[in-house]
Amino acid sequence: MPARDKNQYGCIDIDDNVIATIAGLSAMESYGIVGMASKKATDGIFELLKRENLSRGVKVYTDNNEVVIDLHVILQYGIRISVVAENIIEKVKFNVENLTGLNVRKVNVYVQGIRVEK
Repeated sequence: MPARDKNQYGCIDIDDNVIATIAGLSAMESYGIVGMASKKATDGIFELLKRENLSRGVKVYTDNNEVVIDLHVILQYGIRISVVAENIIEKVKFNVENLTGLNVRKVNVYVQGIRVEK
């Protein structure tokens, strides 16, 4: 269900895919993140998504003017997970609120894997 903002001139509908794209791009700006993850329905394995499919690793739930965002990410090995997750949460919340004018109630980060770089 798209987010809706009404004012005296009309209403603005922001599709969940737009919010998911903003959240995915914002998360990718954070240090320590390798990419977004998408779960294959058939075998339950998570795969690393390419840049053009970032929104597949993001789930958005809207209720009136409030948004809840679930991010499924893959992080770089050797980075403190809690620090990276907090940075992702802050950056996603800030960018979604500033770009859409919606209130982000919660951002959940699910670390689906760690990638070892050579």
